[in-house]
Amino acid sequence: MKKFFETLKNCWKIEDLRQRILITIAFIAIYRFGSFVVLPGIDPSMLQKLQSQTSGGLMSLLDMFSGGAFSNASIFALGIMPYISASIVMQLLAVAVPYFQKMQREGESGRKKINWYTRVLTVAILLFQAPSYLMNLKIQAYGALASGIDWSVFMIPATIILAAGSMFILWLGERITDKGIGNGISLIIMIGIIARLPQAFIQEVSSRFTAITGGGLVMFIVEILILYAVVCASLLLVQGTRKIPVQYAKRLVGNKQYGGARQYVPLKLFAANVMPIIFAQALMFIPLAIVQYSTDQTGFIIRSLMDHKSLLYNIVFAVLIIAFTYFYTAITLNPTQMAEDMKRNNGFIPGIKPGKDTADYIDTVMSRITLPGSLFIAFIAIMPALAGLLNVQDAFSQFFGGTSLLILVGVVIDTLQQIESHLMMRHYDGLLNSGRVRGRNGGVSAY
Repeated sequence: MKKFFETLKNCWKIEDLRQRILITIAFIAIYRFGSFVVLPGIDPSMLQKLQSQTSGGLMSLLDMFSGGAFSNASIFALGIMPYISASIVMQLLAVAVPYFQKMQREGESGRKKINWYTRVLTVAILLFQAPSYLMNLKIQAYGALASGIDWSVFMIPATIILAAGSMFILWLGERITDKGIGNGISLIIMIGIIARLPQAFIQEVSSRFTAITGGGLVMFIVEILILYAVVCASLLLVQGTRKIPVQYAKRLVGNKQYGGARQYVPLKLFAANVMPIIFAQALMFIPLAIVQYSTDQTGFIIRSLMDHKSLLYNIVFAVLIIAFTYFYTAITLNPTQMAEDMKRNNGFIPGIKPGKDTADYIDTVMSRITLPGSLFIAFIAIMPALAGLLNVQDAFSQFFGGTSLLILVGVVIDTLQQIESHLMMRHYDGLLNSGRVRGRNGGVSAY
C-alpha cells in the first residue's frame, strides 16, 4: 500500500504526466455528464419501460457499453459502438479488398484515408441506428414525448442529435489519445462499463443479505473469490504469448558487424482480442430481429436464442466464438508474409528452412495456440450465464466474463503500461513490484 501511494506521488511530480491525467479525467467527466442529458422533448420520468427492457438479456449489453445512456434516452444513447462497428468493417475490407490492402501499405497517408472512410461509414451506421433507436423508444415510452410534439416531426432532429452525440464521443476519445493517457476510445468503453459496477455491486450485496435463498455472507465471499479467479485467468489470457526464436545472419558493413543476435517473434494466445465475442454477439441479435416473423413451431427456439441464460444460446454462442477466433486470427496474421519478411531481413527459425517451411511452421504453431485460446475465450464469454446459476444478479453477472471483463483487463493493462513508461523515463519506480507491465496490446484493447 505504501508503494502504491508513493507511485501516485511520483505521477503527480511529473508535470507532463500530471497534465495528461487531469485532461483524461476532465474529458471522461464531460462524457459521463452527457450520458445523463436527455433528448430534448423527452420526459425522463416516463422511461420505466425502456429501462426495464435493458435490465437483462441482450439489450443490457447495449446499455452497458453506453454507460447507461441507452436506457436514459440520452444524447449519447448510441455511444461509441457505431464507430467500433465501422472499424471492424474496415479491418475486414483491408484484408479482403485489394484497394484497401494497397491503402493500408501506404503508411501514414493510407492510414488517414482509412480513418476518413471509417468516419463516413460511422455516420452511415448512425443514420440507420438512430431512427431504429427512436422507433424502439416510441414503442417503449410513447408518453415520454412532450405534448404538442408529433413523433414524426421529432424523429429528424433527434436523429441528428444522436448522430452528433456519437461523433462528439469519438472526438473526445481522440483528444484523450492525443493529450491524455491511454487509448481514448478504449477508456470511454471501459468507463461506460465501470459506471454500472457500483449499482450492480450494491444490488448484489442487497440480494445476498435480504433474500431468503440469497446465501448470506458465505455465498457472497464465494462469489467474490470466483470473480477474482476469473480476472486472474483473463490476465493470463491477455498476456500469454508463444515466443518463436529467430536468428539473424551476421553481416559486415565497413568495420562494423550487424545481426547475429537471436530475437523472438511473439505470437499472442489472445491474438483476436475481443473480436470473436463481438462478432458472435452481433449474430446473436438476429433472433431479436426476426422474432416478429416466427411461428409457434419456431417460436420456442427463437426465444431460447434470445435468452442469454438458456443452454441453447450458450452452446451456439460458444461455437460461434471458437469459429470466429480461428477466422479472425487467420485474416489478421499472415504466416506467408511473416516468413517473407524474415527471409528479406536474413532471418531464419533455427532448424527450419526459410520460405515455405517457415510459413508452415508458423501456421502450425498458430493453430495449436489458437485452440486453447478459443476454448478459453468461449468459457469466459459464457461465464455470466454460469454466474446466473449461482443466483447472481444479471447486472453484476456481466462482470464475471464476456466482452466487458476482457475489455476492462485489456484497457487497464494498456493504460498502466503507458503510465509506467512515463515513470521509467524519469527514473521513478513503476506501478508494479515486478517492474514493467508486459505485453502491451495497443488499439482498442477493447477491440
